[in-house]
Amino acid sequence: MKKTSPKRSAELACTERSRSIEARNRRILIIHGPNLNLLGKREPEIYGKFSLEDINKEIKKLAKEKKVAVDILQSNHEGEIVDAIGSSSKKYSAIVINPAAYTHTSVAIRDAVSAIDVPVVEVHLSNIYHREEFRQKSLIAGVATGQISGFGANSYLLGFLAAVELINK
Repeated sequence: MKKTSPKRSAELACTERSRSIEARNRRILIIHGPNLNLLGKREPEIYGKFSLEDINKEIKKLAKEKKVAVDILQSNHEGEIVDAIGSSSKKYSAIVINPAAYTHTSVAIRDAVSAIDVPVVEVHLSNIYHREEFRQKSLIAGVATGQISGFGANSYLLGFLAAVELINK
């Protein structure tokens, strides 16, 4: 096995960091929390008649227009969401998340957002501050870069545009 000089090791490490930054450059992770797979069926008077697939199509269209790569995850499982956030620094420049019901209950998701060096935009279809009292408190808002709520499917698009702006800064 070849020995590498300390100077060469430092150069390689610097190159690896640059590749890592390039790999995550202009890539956004969209996270849809629990029950969002039921959009269009579940309480359309609150959440609208559009499906999650409809929202994802619009996000992908906007991503193409803004020349940003996008990956989309929907999960009903808190641990899967925590894992995705925790490993995001290696791959993503920003996250747009609708934690759904976990907004009000998940210290684990809050801690994951707090632990990463990736800007996070929290979005909600409905205005959580005009809902039931228990829905008016977001555990995520205090550690997210920003929050958008109350604009239906457009909350995702506005959140995505905010994430693009954060990447461009």
